[in-house]
Amino acid sequence: MDTTREVVIGPGFCIGGGAPLALIAGPCAIESQQHALEMAAALREVTAAAGVPFIYKSSYDKANRTSVDGYRGPGLAAGLSVLERVRQDVGVPVLSDVHDVEQVRAGAEVLDVLQIPAFLCRQTDLLLAAGRTGKPVNIKKGQFLAPWDMQHVARKVDSTANPRILLTERGASFGYNNLVADMRSLAIMRAFGYPVVFDATHSVQLPGGAGGASSGQREFVPALTRAAVGVGIDALFIEVHADPDRAPSDGPNMLKLADLPALLRQVVAIDAIVRQAA
Repeated sequence: MDTTREVVIGPGFCIGGGAPLALIAGPCAIESQQHALEMAAALREVTAAAGVPFIYKSSYDKANRTSVDGYRGPGLAAGLSVLERVRQDVGVPVLSDVHDVEQVRAGAEVLDVLQIPAFLCRQTDLLLAAGRTGKPVNIKKGQFLAPWDMQHVARKVDSTANPRILLTERGASFGYNNLVADMRSLAIMRAFGYPVVFDATHSVQLPGGAGGASSGQREFVPALTRAAVGVGIDALFIEVHADPDRAPSDGPNMLKLADLPALLRQVVAIDAIVRQAA
């Protein structure tokens, strides 16, 4: 029996509480309005065919770059305008990061889910501001935190009388440009009662591994995705791009759009077995 809370994302769309496995997906950073609309429509088609509820994710500002020259995105106002168009024209919920308290109000006017980046997951004022919007808040576990530490992080948002919280595993810092995804953390965090998300693409990131930029090992995304679903989770987070080798941000760890349909078929089958055995 599923004991996680049900987090309502929108009409007819919930994560946790026994709801179907959901997918948060999209390019790492917003490249243009046309690109975002094309990617969101393509992802909507793929996820609808697989029967997987879908939230479109893309960042208006990648504030944590390896180099000052790294691509960050179009910025708050322009980026939110693009995500609003995706929300209206494609008809899917949208998610993006908020980096400071000043961004929260503007983000909450457009975004269906506010995301707290991993490196900011202990910022109390940011968590409280996000919680006070009443919007669902997806908190990425810091690379520097143990999974049990996330209980205290979640309580900061919960203290605002907003229990609409998702906790995301994205790998722990192993040093020397490497991350390790500890599957135990999924079960540990899920025991807190909040729905748990596995970030399959950032878990294969090699921070700073390309010298002035991060590198990654996208060939391991399918294996880690299958493993996480086998443990038992509520949603997947997978950054997807039609041509990741030409993407301006995080290309080496993003999944190719063409590879997503087969992976979704696999994880839907695994998830059904896990839920039947629970």
